[in-house]
Amino acid sequence: MINHEFYIKRCLQIAKNGIGTSRPNPSVGAVITHQNKIIGEGFTSPYGGNHAEVNAVNSVKNKALLKEATIYVTLEPCSHFGKTPPCADLLVKHQFKNVVIGTVDSNDLVAGKGIDRLEKAGINVIVGVLEKECRAHHKRFFTVQEKKRPYIILKWAQTQNGFIAPHFKNEQKPVWISNTYSQQLVHKLRSKEHAILVGTNTAIADNPKLNVRNWSGKNPIRIVLDKSLRIPKSLNVFDGSIKTIVITETKLEDKKNVIFEEINFSENIAKQICVVLQKHKIQSVIIEGGTQTLQTFIDANLWDEATIIIGNVLFEKGIKAPIIKTKKTKEINIQNDVLKFYKND
Repeated sequence: MINHEFYIKRCLQIAKNGIGTSRPNPSVGAVITHQNKIIGEGFTSPYGGNHAEVNAVNSVKNKALLKEATIYVTLEPCSHFGKTPPCADLLVKHQFKNVVIGTVDSNDLVAGKGIDRLEKAGINVIVGVLEKECRAHHKRFFTVQEKKRPYIILKWAQTQNGFIAPHFKNEQKPVWISNTYSQQLVHKLRSKEHAILVGTNTAIADNPKLNVRNWSGKNPIRIVLDKSLRIPKSLNVFDGSIKTIVITETKLEDKKNVIFEEINFSENIAKQICVVLQKHKIQSVIIEGGTQTLQTFIDANLWDEATIIIGNVLFEKGIKAPIIKTKKTKEINIQNDVLKFYKND
């Protein structure tokens, strides 16, 4: 008996290679088998390039085998024209014998139409193999499609006694709570996500670059909250090197790579921020702000997962870390740091 789950697991494994580069397309994994042997593989190219199915088909040396082959995909093949032709049509053209799909695409442009196209062409279609795992892999894509907002990740570092930052008598300056290995992990996280958001106080106190320096990958779009436009224009977030969206109550004229968006800070801030990010087609965002910014999203219940880094540090006094009441899903150690992971299911 053919183990469909084995091949879908392989699809999920290779699909991770496209996270961070395929957006706004989902990073799909595809595996082609013939007589229970893998003869082709592919994942989604950077946006504008080939979809996973195309790359998998192109990797097969003997195309004559495709008529008796099975293709496994994490997500339903598309049935509409976008930057590239429909993948469902490609599978029909090559007369695949079987198509095994992890999960149905909830995009209104697809949503079962790809499956219908395949079945009408006489292809045997199996749907729902490792569906939970496939939906988890495509979490950013499904959140945008179904919740009409980006996938939201909370991230902060805190001391062992629960402070996110110390109190300074004079000038504020950045203080590292986590070790260098945890900091590298944060940059890896940034490379996978579409945007990163900080509040006014964090931007002023830390003067962060909010880019990917300690890992390879694309820099996220920078989102900065600045209600009263207090952030000096000399700071890194205004250097024009990365697209930056400033959310404020006083809209200014856009500049090179700096866009100003206006919201009402006296109402549901987190919800309004999601509307702005949706407007800019942002699929995922890391909230790296201070306690006030992070707690705003927690209190509004607008978050999907959280990573808390507990460093081997103690402050006598300082700014208390946000409070999250969800039970942790996982905990790991990176040297003397403890990383706790949470999901808002």
